[in-house]
Amino acid sequence: MPTKQSIQFKRSYGLNEIALVPSSYTLDPDIVDISTKIGDLSLKIPIIGSAMDSVVSPDMAVALSRFGALGVLNLEGVQTRYDNPDEILKKIADVPKSDYVDFMQSVYRDKPVSESLIRKRIRAIKSRDGAVVVSSTPANAVKLGAIASEEAVDAFLVQSTVVSTKHKSANGAEALDLVAFCNAMSVPVWVGNAATYEVTKTLLRTGVKAIFVGIGPGAACTTRGVLGVGVPMATSISDAASARDDYYNETGNYISIVADGGIVNSGDICKALACGADAVMIGSPLARAKEAPGKGFHWGMATPNAVLPRGARIHVGTVASLEEILIGPSRSDDGSQNLAGAIRTCMATVGAETLHDMHHAIEVIAAPSLLTEGKVYQRDQQLGMYK
Repeated sequence: MPTKQSIQFKRSYGLNEIALVPSSYTLDPDIVDISTKIGDLSLKIPIIGSAMDSVVSPDMAVALSRFGALGVLNLEGVQTRYDNPDEILKKIADVPKSDYVDFMQSVYRDKPVSESLIRKRIRAIKSRDGAVVVSSTPANAVKLGAIASEEAVDAFLVQSTVVSTKHKSANGAEALDLVAFCNAMSVPVWVGNAATYEVTKTLLRTGVKAIFVGIGPGAACTTRGVLGVGVPMATSISDAASARDDYYNETGNYISIVADGGIVNSGDICKALACGADAVMIGSPLARAKEAPGKGFHWGMATPNAVLPRGARIHVGTVASLEEILIGPSRSDDGSQNLAGAIRTCMATVGAETLHDMHHAIEVIAAPSLLTEGKVYQRDQQLGMYK
């Protein structure tokens, strides 16, 4: 057998290892435009609530829309399995740690997804003028996508831990053909998750309108520990954005990039946007809202996997209303509230009037000491950035 050559390691960076450099050109925050477009959908705030049962319910999706953001409803979660999901969500919050994994597996195993509940939840959002974006795994995309198309949702997100356009199956089963799927759908298709330039490049040509980037960085996700798979977010976003820009320069077709996971506070959002994201998908920061369905808890999408669970239930607490978290006023100094105001102030500070400026006119540097330099008292007293 030939000897394997030495592996050449590429340095990759997480959001906590980079910083945005202040500009000699600054703006009044009032003239900064933080709006964005994801496919054909316009958002006043570049924030999307994760397709997780602890984050987005029909009520939460409506509330996010009302404030100019967006929520994605998981079509394979408790909302579409149980007539009274609040009862199940309370049990998830109350179950002891020792019984948690077994209980979660039973929650998602014992009740199948109901088509009638899917239609009911979608219509509950639409009836209150909320934007309706729903998600499913690739295995169920064809079946659930057909229902979503009939209900005329605003977009359909095909999401898994890792998505690819090439898949080899042991039993010869066909993988989801994204090109055929996009052509068959009467609504825009979004897809995730990717982590590299090459994967993003292949996805850009399938007909999708948005690509979600990030593997394993989520607060409740344990994929990196269980599988050892993932790429730090700053590098993932930057590489995916480079693929998007190259594709745009070649075709004139702009496909949105959404940074998904590893975003804890407003500073992370600002850095993700500067790395090239058109919006961010966040879970734990929104799970802390009073209106969040998780009741102070948050758990990963792969938590109930029947064979290899990959997601913890974490206690995030309840810190503020959704309005305070998104648009303020903030009652905290740790970047957990008034996310829109923080984005606007950051962009004003670095001289970016629009997200396009944020992508192309901002200097981003590696800065491993950004969160520790001079913060000894905050760390020791668990204040500010160390709460």
